[in-house]
Amino acid sequence: MPKMHVERTIRIDAPVEKVYRTVNDFNHWTAWSPWLIMEPEASVTIADDARYYEWEGERVGSGNMRITNEKPYAVVDYDLTFLKPWKSTAKVRFEMHGHGDHSHVTWYMDSSLPFFMFWMKKSMEAFVGMDYERGLNLLKDYVEYDKVGSKLEFKGFNEYSGCTYVGIRTACTRESLSSNMKNDFERLWSLVKNNEGVLAGNAFSIYHKWDMVGNNIDYTAAIPVKDLDAKLPAGTFLGNIPPAKVHTIRHIGSYTHLGNAWTAQYSMKRSKSFKSARKIDPFEVYVNMPGDVPDDQLITDINFPVV
Repeated sequence: MPKMHVERTIRIDAPVEKVYRTVNDFNHWTAWSPWLIMEPEASVTIADDARYYEWEGERVGSGNMRITNEKPYAVVDYDLTFLKPWKSTAKVRFEMHGHGDHSHVTWYMDSSLPFFMFWMKKSMEAFVGMDYERGLNLLKDYVEYDKVGSKLEFKGFNEYSGCTYVGIRTACTRESLSSNMKNDFERLWSLVKNNEGVLAGNAFSIYHKWDMVGNNIDYTAAIPVKDLDAKLPAGTFLGNIPPAKVHTIRHIGSYTHLGNAWTAQYSMKRSKSFKSARKIDPFEVYVNMPGDVPDDQLITDINFPVV
């Protein structure tokens, strides 16, 4: 069977003792789990000693995890068993190193795929790696602030009225996404401000491609406009999204955690909660903007056009 290895590391601004007490007690996991945030109604059972828990849900599947070894303030080992959507096992570990008032935490997983899924090894490592990154960001919030700055509201199906927009299309990597998008929107806002009265709604981004294995992202940064008669600068263009039925998940919190809403949408798509429309790419709408509200109050609607 093809072996699979995933590891991700993060800095947490808290003493290592607090990190350790969080990851070796399953009563805390429901607050920061990158999977349970996608399906808060999933069933979770935690043993009295908080060293074993099991879960079951429509989107998160079912399974269990047990703590098998601990080295105080340094290591916690777990046995992880997946029962659905397919049976498999994994060895999971947290390693942590304290540096006074902060800690470096690494999350590992070693597993193997069913033989018939050998061709998905790279994709699965990328998927789990993204989950681990989401989880470590949630864990960081939880340890530092005793709460998680990410909330999902499942808005369900809605009618999107469509719009005309001025946009900039960009291809980049995950690492450069934030800086590229910041530059794109600065250019677009400058254009809109110089043409008073053309703004027609909230800014949004359309994601044409997100290749986690190849680390390629293709997106359009866009601002809805009306009656834009000015000549467009090089690199900008007019486009439109037609009226469409969409499935919406609202994310409340920092853009750092937006992957929670996107992963929830893809999870619902895979579980056939809806069928995506092929001709319209998914897009996220920024209901409010950084600087206008604190980061933990940012509202972003993730929309998947559906049929």
